[in-house]
Amino acid sequence: MEFKKSLVIPVSGPIDSKIRIPGSKSLTNRALLIASLAKGKSKLSGLLHSDDTHYMIQICKSLGIRCEIDGETVFIKGCDGDPGPWSEELYVGNAGTAARFLTAMLPLGKGDYILNGNERMQQRPIIDLIVALNKLGVGVKDINNTGCPPVQITGGGLKGGELSIPGDKSSQYVSAIMMAAPYAKRDTVIHITGELVSRTYVEMTQRIMIEFGADCAWQDKQTLRITPQKYEGRSYEIEGDASSASYFFGMAAITGGRIKVKGLTKNSSQGDLGLLDILEKMGCQISWNGDEVSVQGKDLSAVDVDMNTMSDVAPTLAVVGLFAKGTTIIRNVGNMRIKECDRISAVVTELRKLGASVEEWEDGLSIKGNCQLRGEALATYDDHRMAMAFSLAGLKVPGVTILDPGCVSKTFPSFYDVFLPLIQG
Repeated sequence: MEFKKSLVIPVSGPIDSKIRIPGSKSLTNRALLIASLAKGKSKLSGLLHSDDTHYMIQICKSLGIRCEIDGETVFIKGCDGDPGPWSEELYVGNAGTAARFLTAMLPLGKGDYILNGNERMQQRPIIDLIVALNKLGVGVKDINNTGCPPVQITGGGLKGGELSIPGDKSSQYVSAIMMAAPYAKRDTVIHITGELVSRTYVEMTQRIMIEFGADCAWQDKQTLRITPQKYEGRSYEIEGDASSASYFFGMAAITGGRIKVKGLTKNSSQGDLGLLDILEKMGCQISWNGDEVSVQGKDLSAVDVDMNTMSDVAPTLAVVGLFAKGTTIIRNVGNMRIKECDRISAVVTELRKLGASVEEWEDGLSIKGNCQLRGEALATYDDHRMAMAFSLAGLKVPGVTILDPGCVSKTFPSFYDVFLPLIQG
C-alpha cells in the first residue's frame, strides 16, 4: 500500500482468516551471506523482500557476488570465501543483522572497507564484535571511537584461534563470527561469557551453517568450535517469519478470533515461535497441521514470563497484555534497549498514552490488563516492530493512530496490505 504520514486502525470483531507469512528476515540474511560465501551456485526460495534484505543483497552484489532475483527466489553464485574489493562506503541503513554479519565477512576480502548506516545504526553498539575480530587477527576499528558504526575493516583473512565474547548484548555478534569462521586458517573456538541473549538465534545460525556443509559444534553450553570447512552451494527453502507472524497471532488473541498461518513448522529454529506457548498459557488454543498453525483467541489471563530468547516479540505480548486479566510481566529483555530504538522505553511511553498502567525497569516491563483505554496517536520511532505491535491496540481501542506506518518496510513492506483486510467490522 502507499503509505501516508499516519494510519487509523479500525476496531475489529473476532477475525477468522488464513494467511501465508513472508519469509524470515533472520533466515534470509543468514542464507544470503552463507550462499554468497559458498562454492558454487545456490537457489534460495521464499526470499523476504524488505529494506534489511535488500541492503544485504546490494552489498553482496557490490562485492562481485552474482545475485539474480526472480520473484521470491534468488540465485546466487558464491565467491568461495573470497569477496571482491569495494572502494566506496557500504551502507546498511538500520539493518542490524546486515551490519554485524558483514563486519565479520568483509575481513575475508582484500583491501579496506567502510561499513556505515543511518543515524540510529551509528548509535547501536558493535564494539564487542570489533574486539573479538581483532583477536582473530583482523583489523577492524570504529572510525568515530564510539563503539558503533561506521567501521573500517581491513581484509586479508581470518587466522582463527580462540576468543571470548560477551553474550549479554546481542547474539548477532556470535552469529557473525560463526558464519565467517569456516574460512579461517585454523579452528575458531568461541567462548561466550555471561548469559547468551537470544540463544535460539545462535542455534539457528548453527543449523543453517551445517545445512550448507560447515562443521560447527557446541563443545559445552558456552563454547562453539568451527573447523575450516567451506560452504557448498545448494537449494534452500526459507520458512516464514515467526516474528512477523506474531502480530497475527496477537490479532486472534485480542479479538477472540481465529487465524491460520501457513509457512511455519513446529520444529522451527525460530525462537520467536515461543510466543505461541505464552499465548496458550494465557488461554488461547494452539494447533498445528504440517506447515500451518492455528491460533484461537479466548478469554485472556496475564502471565509472568522470561522472554530472553524471543525479545523481538515482547512488544507484541505487551500489547496483548493490555486485554488480559491481571498484570503481565516481561522479564530478562534488556537487549531490547539497543534494537532499532529503545524498545522497552518506547512501549512504555506509547502504551501510557492510551491510558495503560505500565511500568519499566532496566531489563523488563509490566502491563496491567483491562484498564480503561483511549485512542491516541502513537509514535513508532522509525521501528517496524513498534508500528506493527501498536496496530494491535487499535483492534479494540477506537481512534488508535499509527504515525509513520511506512517504517514497516524494514522487514514487512506488505504488512498493512495483509493486516487491514482481516479486520472484521
